[in-house]
Amino acid sequence: MKRFLLIIGLLYLVGGALVAGVFAYVIYTGPKMKEQPHIRAYQSVVPALPRGSVPVQVPITLDDSAAQLAGPVAATPSDLSNGKTYYTYYCVFCHGEKGDGIGAVGESWDPAPADLRTDRVRQMNRPQLLKSMLTGVGHDPVLEMVVHPKYRRDLVLYVATLAQAGTRRSNQ
Repeated sequence: MKRFLLIIGLLYLVGGALVAGVFAYVIYTGPKMKEQPHIRAYQSVVPALPRGSVPVQVPITLDDSAAQLAGPVAATPSDLSNGKTYYTYYCVFCHGEKGDGIGAVGESWDPAPADLRTDRVRQMNRPQLLKSMLTGVGHDPVLEMVVHPKYRRDLVLYVATLAQAGTRRSNQ
């Protein structure tokens, strides 16, 4: 019985060493992340597309959200409450709670996120603001795909109130 246990123990030891050796080999010789192609924020020249690839331009689709905002729209307290909730979901991390462009994530960006209280934002009509929010610098085309169309109207109305309330910084 002792001999049987000794053989089983040796098999486990050899098997464990073999698994550890294979793991170390794969880690040592596997793909190197430092060799993966990537674009850093400070690089101004985008690498050429691979041979045979075709660039695709995603069309901007503002659905009926822009049409709902085209005329004079009176924002109800419910609209603004919903808009503030959606702003918290989608925007606050970069633009900050006050819309000043100082959010937890946005502080690490270069260029910094837009201050939503500037004259430039204040002078936009609501469809322009919606287009800028969904496809502007830093957004294209992510927010267009993330923000559900039924939330866009209230979100724009809330951001417009941030622009109207703020006068802190000049245009960016």
